[in-house]
Amino acid sequence: MGPRGEALLLLLLLAAGALPGGCSGSSSSSHSLRFFYTGVSEPGQGLPRFIIVGYVDDQLFAQYDSDTRRGRPRMPWMEKLRREDLQFWDMLNQRAREHEQRSSVDLVNVPKNYNQSGGFHTWQLMYGCELRGDGSKGGYDQSGYDGRDYLAFDKETLTWTAADVPAQNTKRKWEAERAFAQHEKAYLEEECIEWLRRYLDYGKETLLRTDPPVGKVTRVAKATHDEMETLVCQAHGFYPKEIDATWTRDGENMDHVTFRKSVAPNSDGTYHTWLSIEIDPKERDHYRCHLDHAGLSKPLVLAWEEPEGWQVSVIVGIIVGILAAVLLVTGIVYWIRKRREKAAFQAVPGSDKGSDGSVKT
Repeated sequence: MGPRGEALLLLLLLAAGALPGGCSGSSSSSHSLRFFYTGVSEPGQGLPRFIIVGYVDDQLFAQYDSDTRRGRPRMPWMEKLRREDLQFWDMLNQRAREHEQRSSVDLVNVPKNYNQSGGFHTWQLMYGCELRGDGSKGGYDQSGYDGRDYLAFDKETLTWTAADVPAQNTKRKWEAERAFAQHEKAYLEEECIEWLRRYLDYGKETLLRTDPPVGKVTRVAKATHDEMETLVCQAHGFYPKEIDATWTRDGENMDHVTFRKSVAPNSDGTYHTWLSIEIDPKERDHYRCHLDHAGLSKPLVLAWEEPEGWQVSVIVGIIVGILAAVLLVTGIVYWIRKRREKAAFQAVPGSDKGSDGSVKT
């Protein structure tokens, strides 16, 4: 893949990170359906003119590009849906081709707002919906030009927010088409949610499963015992993404002095995260890490414990030392005994001849 292809992948990753989705801080499970459209003005080898990738939660489930002009299932459950409902799949392909055509038009019109002609440019559309753990719904629709924000849709006011002055030209044009805004709102609040529920039903074995977190507390000691040290609480292997993770001191929440790492995916589809806190080593026993997740029947409460590895190593070392000493002593005793036997044997006259005076063979 050339530099442009790598740049496009970077844009897709940045876009994915910028959109709302599941987050830490709630043990109630939420689910999202997200699509990322990217068009380029100058396609090349390994870089189609138009690409769509679709995600349910954080799982890539479908992909479309302008080279094949056909959608590809990226999850087993999506392949099952394609086989069982060809009409539905054909409808998805038709919509993808319509968005491909619209992207080509946008890549002609938007550069004009910046007084640009020619050159390599990208146009991105990022939209989706969310079913939250508390039963509420969410929706978003954003566009970007050359890797920067361009417009964001507000479905409550049926208006777009322009990121800069040139984007206001598109804002005025789109808001003049009232039916267009109403269609976007209806899609985000109704049709998108229906699609999400259908995908969740087909992929329920993986998308609706609950894998509990495995937790561990480690510490980072400072140079001297008088200095502060860091306790790190790790949680890994959990699904879905939402997790409550907190440090407490004698039962008091310590979020105000806790440093958190964002929840991140593992290669197997589960997630991991960690949170750390700086403490006085003398008060180490007062701190606990609490992990609450949909896969747990009750929260995990973890404290730092002296690693058992050093104890095992010491014990093994002692055993090996004892065995070595025993073998050494046994060897010495055996050597002394053999020396004595040899000396006694050599002290007997004619001990190397038989009774008839012949040499024994």
